[in-house]
Amino acid sequence: MSLIPAALATATVLGVAGAPAGLVLPQRVRGWVVGVLTAGVGVAGGTAGVAALGGSGWSAEVPGLLPLAGTYLAVDALSGLFMAVAGVVVVAAAVYGIGYVTGHGSHGSHGLGSRSAQAVLPLFALSLLLVPAAASVSTFLLLWELMALSSLLLVLAEHQARPAVREAGVWYAVMTHLGLVLLLAGLSVYAAQAGGETFAALRAGTAGISPTVRGLVFVLTAVAFTSKAGLVPLHAWLPRAHPEAPSVVSALMSAAMVNLGIYGLVRVGFDLLGGGPAWWWLLVMAMGGLSAVYGILQAAMASDLKRLLAYSTSENMGLVVLGVGAAGLFAHAGNEALAGLALAAALLHVVNHAAFKALLFGAAGSVLRATGERNLDLLGGLRARMPFTAGLFAVGALGAVALPPGNGFISEWLLLQSMIHGLEVPGVTTALVLPLAVAVIALSAGLAAAVFVKALGVGFFARPRGEQATAAEESPLLMLVGMGLLAALCAALALMPGLLGDGLDRAVEAAGHTGTRPVAGGGLRVRLEAVSATLSPLWVLAALMVALGAVMATVGWATRRRLGVPPARAKPRAWGRRTQARLWDCGGGAPTPRMAYTATSFAEPLQRVFDDVLAPEQDVDVTPVRESTYLVERVEFRNRVPDRIEHRLYRPVLDLLAAAGQSARRLAGGSVHTYLGYGFVGLVTLLVVLVVGW
Repeated sequence: MSLIPAALATATVLGVAGAPAGLVLPQRVRGWVVGVLTAGVGVAGGTAGVAALGGSGWSAEVPGLLPLAGTYLAVDALSGLFMAVAGVVVVAAAVYGIGYVTGHGSHGSHGLGSRSAQAVLPLFALSLLLVPAAASVSTFLLLWELMALSSLLLVLAEHQARPAVREAGVWYAVMTHLGLVLLLAGLSVYAAQAGGETFAALRAGTAGISPTVRGLVFVLTAVAFTSKAGLVPLHAWLPRAHPEAPSVVSALMSAAMVNLGIYGLVRVGFDLLGGGPAWWWLLVMAMGGLSAVYGILQAAMASDLKRLLAYSTSENMGLVVLGVGAAGLFAHAGNEALAGLALAAALLHVVNHAAFKALLFGAAGSVLRATGERNLDLLGGLRARMPFTAGLFAVGALGAVALPPGNGFISEWLLLQSMIHGLEVPGVTTALVLPLAVAVIALSAGLAAAVFVKALGVGFFARPRGEQATAAEESPLLMLVGMGLLAALCAALALMPGLLGDGLDRAVEAAGHTGTRPVAGGGLRVRLEAVSATLSPLWVLAALMVALGAVMATVGWATRRRLGVPPARAKPRAWGRRTQARLWDCGGGAPTPRMAYTATSFAEPLQRVFDDVLAPEQDVDVTPVRESTYLVERVEFRNRVPDRIEHRLYRPVLDLLAAAGQSARRLAGGSVHTYLGYGFVGLVTLLVVLVVGW
């Protein structure tokens, strides 16, 4: 008997029970009860996902729940992968959230502890788990909207504390509902042409749809899904909503919600539409490549820690979409083996990104809770004050930079393998596009290393640059436990990625790439059948340790030889010098925090390199003294790196809408007769359009 229906029913009951619990319970127990119920939602949903990855399947129709259309649910391995990821993230975030809202002396955690936020949190967690289980257009759109509305309410949880929260909420509401309109239009056209709205009917009716309509459906849904995934240029909501939301919500949105944009793209593009022409996937790859490079460049310039992580999400989702697009391109060329490998790499990166990004947002939330500060320029010295948080942030950063032994390394290695071997696919398109894709992956990996060295070095290892950083205290135990679960997951994914091999193969098969087993091997190694390659992360780690030991031994030997110190006496004399002699400071005095690198100064050389792309804005104000203009009282220098795409693409549209709104105010003269006239003209126009159009 399948575990899936029982697990989904349990998750639904716990999630629905959490809403009234958050509304009526007193504050002293509210956080605990809601946190436990939300963790239960994650455990149940994750169990259903793991069962589906193990080979179980389930489908059901619930008549009468939705009028006219009914409710259809189905879980296969592709759904199960996203449910399992969301379940694990929900469990860790719920445990973390209990400590976040119940501890004392926190900065800015009261918003999440309010009755409204606590009532919505379990419903948001439940929607993350149920969206992949939807099996009809109406069910999918209903759950998608539940996810959007609940996340919007959680983004606004701290709206009374900061005006920026309200602005972020407006941006998020507009962008997410524009995406819903596109999704509604695309899926409605699809259902009308296919003759049914269940996913089974869509699959069966796809063959009879003209290529033009299929292309229209794909473009409309792809734009909506990539907007949810935070891809450039539809990313404008993401660097606003993630920083302003409570950190628990940021972790859920960045590690679980954006993944559902990828799920929708794969489900509609591969499973329902059955693939498509090359231009579909070239468009997808172009968006992925642009998002990967632009996202990590903006992250490199950001000094706001949570904004930095938000742009990093755009970069990682860009890499995932790059893999999805390559899979479509290979499938169009008839190479199913490489298509399966590229899609498996993309799905594995979804899993890895969820683990390290939830951990990084958790650590950022710990810093914010302890200091009330997100600006890296005002932090520093947290390694000594918050050693566990610093260590956990380092684990997440290691995964994000895609270097061994981090968990992001293995999925990017798989992605590179698929791109490099994809050059075997004949055609001018692959010969031009794939080298560019490899260059994008390499460039983004290099920039990601700089980004997280900046975040870790400036935020945790440099000297403290403010009183709040100096007085920071370590987070409560439950917050550390929640982050510890995610760190353990990062370590497991880094050292034993082969454990996911069979599940990834089933997910790729459920997406429509049958007959391929792209990832094989045991728990400690990964074998790629399509390209005859094998990787064992443990061997890579052992080789790194041996190389590091060899370098340290060589440097020690060279130092002793240069100083002429006998090997047996080298260590005591060296230690004596270090503990008894003062560092020569050239007469300048002891270094102060103002002499250390800030996040802004660390990123300045990189900003110069990409000056034409980033277009930084600089301004200098010189204030002379009153007695003489030749004497300066104060010089103020401002440097800002705005989001150039937002300024060039969104600002003109907003200005145009504002101007149209101002012009339209003239029509509102206050006369009832005029308003009746508007109504009459509108009705006549509508009737004429309907008659002519019909």
